[in-house]
Amino acid sequence: MRSVNDTKNALTAGKYNDKLKYLYSCNEAEVKEYAQRYIDVIDEFENVFGNAEEIALFSAPGRTEIGGNHTDHQHGCVLAGSVNLDVIAAVGLNGTNTVRIKSKGYEMDVIDLDDLEIHEDQFDKAIALIRGVIKSFVNLGYEVKGFDAYTISNVLKGSGLSSSAAFEVLVGTIINGLFANGEVSPVEIAKFGQYAENVYYNKPSGLMDQMASSVGSVVAIDFNSTEKPVVSKVELDLKKHGHALCIIDSGADHADLTDEYATIPADMKEVAQFFDRDYLRQVDEQEFYANIKNIRSAINNDRAVLRAIHFFNDNRRAQDEVEALRNNDFELFRSLIKESGRSSYMYLQNVFASSMPENQAVSLTLALCDEILGDRGAYRVHGGGFAGTVQAFVPFDILDEFKNRIEAVLGEGMCHVLSIRPIGGYELK
Repeated sequence: MRSVNDTKNALTAGKYNDKLKYLYSCNEAEVKEYAQRYIDVIDEFENVFGNAEEIALFSAPGRTEIGGNHTDHQHGCVLAGSVNLDVIAAVGLNGTNTVRIKSKGYEMDVIDLDDLEIHEDQFDKAIALIRGVIKSFVNLGYEVKGFDAYTISNVLKGSGLSSSAAFEVLVGTIINGLFANGEVSPVEIAKFGQYAENVYYNKPSGLMDQMASSVGSVVAIDFNSTEKPVVSKVELDLKKHGHALCIIDSGADHADLTDEYATIPADMKEVAQFFDRDYLRQVDEQEFYANIKNIRSAINNDRAVLRAIHFFNDNRRAQDEVEALRNNDFELFRSLIKESGRSSYMYLQNVFASSMPENQAVSLTLALCDEILGDRGAYRVHGGGFAGTVQAFVPFDILDEFKNRIEAVLGEGMCHVLSIRPIGGYELK
C-alpha cells in the first residue's frame, strides 16, 4: 500500500502507463483514460469512506469462454480467456472488525468478520459472495482484518463475461494481497470464488468462469479433478490471424433464468447416474451411444440425452481447439468454434429459454452473424446461454461493416470489440 497522494500523482504523471498498456492492451493515446479510471475509483473511495493515509489498487478481469460450453460442471475440458474489461477497486484498512465494500451503483455491503456463516436470506446477493470468499481464507488459517473497498466495473452485467466471477476474484485478490502475502495461487482463488457462488450465493456453477478470470490470458483447463485442475496457457494472437473478438449483447436479460441454467447440469447428471456415475466425464462415450435406447426408457428425458451428446462432442472439441491453436491452424480452430455453436443450439439447447419461446434475442443475433459473416469468421452462443451474448471472431476487413449492421438491429454500443488480457487478478503497484 502507498499514500493516496503518491498513488494519484504517479497515475497522473504516467508512472503506471507501461503496466496499464500491458494490462489493457491499449496504446499511448488510450492509456490516459485507464489511468483516470483508477484516479476516479480513488476519489470515489474517499467520497464514501473519507480520507485514507494509504491505499491499494486491484483489478480482476471478465472472461470469455472460447471452447467447451457447459462442459466444466461435468469435469470436462474448456478453453477460456480473460478480457480487457474488468472490475477495479481502491482499498484501505479501516482498523475495525468489519469489511465494507461499496460498488458503484449498488448499496454498500457490510460484513462482521465474527459472522462468516451462510445466510439463506442473502442468497443471490453480492454480500454472500464476499462472505464466502473471506470464509475460504479464514479456513486456510489466514487472519482477515477489516477493510474498506470501492469498486467500479465495466464488465457488462449479464453479458456472459462473468461479472460475478470477476467480483469474486477481485475480493480474493484483495484479501490475498492484504492478508496472505500473495501466497494463495490464482487457481485456489478461483476455487474460493466457486465455493462462495455455490454454497453462500446458492447458484450452481462450474469453475471455468472464476479460473479464467483469476489465472488470466488464454487457458486450457481440464477439470477431470476439480481439486487439482490441469491449467495450461495457450497462445491466441488474433491480430496475427487478422480477426477481432466481438462480444455482442443481444439485449436479452438473464434475470429469473437460474432454473433454466440448473436444468443443464441436472439433465447431464441424470444420464451419468444411469451408469452409476456422478459426472458425464466418468461415462464411456461408446457405452453411452450403445445404451441410448435404454437411457430413454429409464429417464424419459430426450433433452438430457441430447445434452449428453453435446457434452461428449464439445469436450472433445475444446481439446481439439487447443491443438489447432498450438499447430497454428486458425482455419481448423474457426471451424471448431462454429461446430460448437451449432451443437449448443441443437443439442445443449441453451439459446433461448423454453419457458419463454417468444423471446429469442440470442437466436436472432446468431442469425445476423450468419447473414453477415457467411463462410468467414465464426460465431457461437457465449457462456451460460438462454439470454445475454454471442461471441464472434470477425475478419478485420469487414469489422466495421459487421459492427454497424449488428448495431443497426440491436442498438448502438451492443457490439463490443475486445482484447485478450495477458494476466488475471492483479494488484497495481
